[in-house]
Amino acid sequence: MAVGETKRASEAAHEFDGDPHEIHRDLKDRFDQDGYVIIEDVLSSETLQRVRSALRQQLDAGPKGRNEFEGRETNRVYAMLAKDDVFAELATHPLALAFVEGDLGPDCLLSAFLAINLRPGETAQPWHHDDQHIAIPRPRRNCGVSVFWPVDPMTEDNGATEIIPGSHLWGEGDPNGPLTNADFSTVTVRESDSGMREDAIKALAPAGAMMAFKGDLWHRGGANRSGAPRLILTPQYCAGWARPLENMILAVPPARAATLSPRAQELIGYSIYPPFMGYVDGVHPRKALKTA
Repeated sequence: MAVGETKRASEAAHEFDGDPHEIHRDLKDRFDQDGYVIIEDVLSSETLQRVRSALRQQLDAGPKGRNEFEGRETNRVYAMLAKDDVFAELATHPLALAFVEGDLGPDCLLSAFLAINLRPGETAQPWHHDDQHIAIPRPRRNCGVSVFWPVDPMTEDNGATEIIPGSHLWGEGDPNGPLTNADFSTVTVRESDSGMREDAIKALAPAGAMMAFKGDLWHRGGANRSGAPRLILTPQYCAGWARPLENMILAVPPARAATLSPRAQELIGYSIYPPFMGYVDGVHPRKALKTA
């Protein structure tokens, strides 16, 4: 299994034309062709420490996944924007939004945001893509973009996400070892890994990097054969007309939402998709937020 190409943030910065939301064509072409990009040295050590501090209580509590998809040796933390300001900052990070808005437009939504902590002994996930809930035949116009923020390095041994470059362009049909309804069962356990592929690579990245990939890209969490956990954050975005995976209006209470930046508010649903999707009692939802 090969290793994915990475780029440093200092190099990627030269591929923006002034506005961080305007990606240089060469970088965008690689994103469109391969379905993913990895850029190193994006987050500072101070930001990573803020993330760890904000998650310490939830990770120490230690609830593990309920099924094969969540990972029975994996901690997952949801409703991130309700927990700390650092997560809202990452959801609205200009480098991430450059790729997200480039594909989905400024009316996109935050579909989900979670922390995934793979503990030693975790097995490989089934193959899936993050847009599987959108019932439009493939190949299709991209409906989502996912971002990974590695808090721990993603390595050969600790469960680095495995991806199939270019698979976002595939038509209908599943790879070997795909996600099935049985993978959401609390009792069914996969006996072996049927998803090994020669065309898959491990998305290796240091802590503080950023990985962005298309919602139609086939990928899976790898097996953690190391002696330490592997923590990442993953905000996932969808087109403004699509239903988000996570109900952000309930996940982030109005009192908390009112403290977020205007862009973060828009991403969790206090916004309008033209001409008027998302209104509340006939008015813009942000007006309703101000009266909550």
